[in-house]
Amino acid sequence: MSNKNNMIILILILMATLAFCVTGCAKETDNKNGFNEDINGSQDKDEDESATSLKSPENENQEASDNGALSDIDLTAGDSDMDDESELTENDVPEYADVEYTRVSVHDPSIVKANGKYYIFGSHMAYAKSDDLMNWTTFRMNINSDFEELLGELWEDYMKTPTNPNLRGNLWAPDVIYNKAMGKYCMYLSVNGDDWNSAIVLLTADDIEGPYEYVGPVVYSGFNTDTHPAEKTDLYKVLGEGADLSRYQSTKNTKLNAIDPCVRYDDEGNLWMSFGSWFGGIYLLKLDEKTGLRDYSCTYDTEPNVSDQYYGYKIAGGCAVSGEGSYIRKIGDYYYLFLSYGGLTQEGGYQMRVFRSKDIRGPYVDELGQSAIYTSSENNLFSNKGIRLTGTYKFSGSAYALAAQGHNSVLVDDDGRIFNVFHTRFAGGRNGNAEYHEVHVHQMFLNENGWPVMTPYEYSGETLSENGYSMREMQGEYEFVTITPTVYYQTLSGKIIGIEKTLNIRLNRDGSVTGDATGTWSYREGTPYMSITIDGVKYDGVFIKQANETEHKLVMTFTAVGNNVTVMGSKK
Repeated sequence: MSNKNNMIILILILMATLAFCVTGCAKETDNKNGFNEDINGSQDKDEDESATSLKSPENENQEASDNGALSDIDLTAGDSDMDDESELTENDVPEYADVEYTRVSVHDPSIVKANGKYYIFGSHMAYAKSDDLMNWTTFRMNINSDFEELLGELWEDYMKTPTNPNLRGNLWAPDVIYNKAMGKYCMYLSVNGDDWNSAIVLLTADDIEGPYEYVGPVVYSGFNTDTHPAEKTDLYKVLGEGADLSRYQSTKNTKLNAIDPCVRYDDEGNLWMSFGSWFGGIYLLKLDEKTGLRDYSCTYDTEPNVSDQYYGYKIAGGCAVSGEGSYIRKIGDYYYLFLSYGGLTQEGGYQMRVFRSKDIRGPYVDELGQSAIYTSSENNLFSNKGIRLTGTYKFSGSAYALAAQGHNSVLVDDDGRIFNVFHTRFAGGRNGNAEYHEVHVHQMFLNENGWPVMTPYEYSGETLSENGYSMREMQGEYEFVTITPTVYYQTLSGKIIGIEKTLNIRLNRDGSVTGDATGTWSYREGTPYMSITIDGVKYDGVFIKQANETEHKLVMTFTAVGNNVTVMGSKK
């Protein structure tokens, strides 16, 4: 009996031992797969620590040496996939933005905010307004009906030619600013002649929607001694009677079209106007705030590629290169100069480039330190001079592949958000019209180096998270494009070229980038700032969650710039 009891006791001991071992094995298995609540807590801590390692400045040197591998922490892409897909939560349910758009076609849109509304003023007397930057309605002003009465005398006297007889189609690219000293809204409007014989004129109103009254011309171009006599301008008032006009007849020197004004106050309260065009370049002229017209007390030397006695400070272009639609905006510590290179047609290569300066008078340089001023002639569509903000690409979430985006203006809203407003055409055209165009608005941000980057999708009311985003939101599969500065949409020998190739990449939790392009990525804790390094080039920018354009699904995106080149990504 005792032997039997001893056997039973032995069996019970063996069973208890076996149960303990099984429990231990189960606990170890849970640990490996992240199923246990306590273990999940420690895994989350490891994930947070790994993220800190990835983004810390101390670890960035290590990343450079080992191509992003974190040797002290085992964070594989497989573990990342498992964590992402382990349990569905409310955060995993797709979110959609409730957004609608009402489109307008306003060429060369210049934006200004007044009376709580956003206004754009464009060429050919096209105007629109919006409450939200997404839904626009057109409106008319007295200029639409009274333009001949307001501007007819100047037109007949200086601009009209047999080859360009109608004033209606020659009212281009106005810019509107509130003049504090005058207590007026001041519209600076290009009146275009087809032989460079143009002028920028001033009209004023008490209300931004008018009615506007004609004040007078600000600056002329195209003057000579016969067909467009300089005596009809203020040239001799500035240069003196009998001045040499030869440089104004050379497109490789100072012959330009007086169009595309942008009027801006500097930090000292001085009022300036940038203007100009292809060939002769872009200049900056000081205005008299009390009259809104030229400040004749401010004089300039004539020095090649620096300044001109009549046109003022040279800030961009020249030597017969393309460039127009200058727009200056102070953001933070810099004045940013936006220009449109190329021809405005669908296949003309129109594109937005940006430079910056500490002084509104320049010099303006790009990320590589290259000047916006050209000192020799070239086709600058094939130049990397100036950061190109965007190009022709099509993510799966893009409604269309845009083309010939340009002649932009920039608004810094009351809350500090930066908006880029431009007209765009479309690759392949729209509605059977190759040159159909409409206004689009995209948010822009300054990266940590102070350079503008533009979102891949148009504005839908999104707000940048100042505190950044979680690793779960940032990591994953992305569509990725590089905006090549020297490529633009066109048809060559019957073949469409210039649509940027969309690559598929993955941002892994260990800081590596894999897929069609390889490299590393990182982010700064508690901010939206990020960096991605591809083929040895580091691009700095931001993450931002946006609504895509096809179904308005909220997706993580990034936009960054490096070596004067923009890259963009959209999470799948």
